[in-house]
Amino acid sequence: MLSDVVPSGEALRLGAETGKDPRVVELILRESVSVVRQTNKLIIAENRLGIVMANAGVDQSNMDEGYALLLPKDPDASANAIRDYLRDHCRSEVGVVIADSIGRAWRNGIVGHAIGVAGIGALLDLRGKVDRNGRDLRVTEVAIADEIAAAGSMLMGQAAEGKPLVLVRGFRRIPGASGAGALLRSRELDLFR
Repeated sequence: MLSDVVPSGEALRLGAETGKDPRVVELILRESVSVVRQTNKLIIAENRLGIVMANAGVDQSNMDEGYALLLPKDPDASANAIRDYLRDHCRSEVGVVIADSIGRAWRNGIVGHAIGVAGIGALLDLRGKVDRNGRDLRVTEVAIADEIAAAGSMLMGQAAEGKPLVLVRGFRRIPGASGAGALLRSRELDLFR
């Protein structure tokens, strides 16, 4: 509840510069490890999960007036808990992707991306494989969990649709390490910071 949030001096300053409610800015700062960029209406921040996104993932969409929504503390643990529940109660082995929307460099619009992953490989590394013409793939890694998140997000909608869950069938499970951390580009390779 925003009425419980006391904005810091920094939140008051950034709120004035961006036109945002200082209480929301305070939540953004609490969820952030750094502010990457800001404009007169937008704060781009690296959140505590290591994801660079608008408002560090703090969102007021589809929330009652006076409330803001934060990302889960540990989305991978949440994905694992959902997966365990489905396995134990539905006797079904599934992969789980927890998604949020994100804007992308060089592109207009938002798209779903994975913030939590369990039961499937988040990233498919094709480096060392060859393409159909026999050329070696040197940099190709496929963000499988992000592709699932984007497809699911398209079906869930971004406004008032009220569809919080999508079941994807027919997808061949990709082996590999679960966890959304595999999708994060290291700071040394990040060309935007």
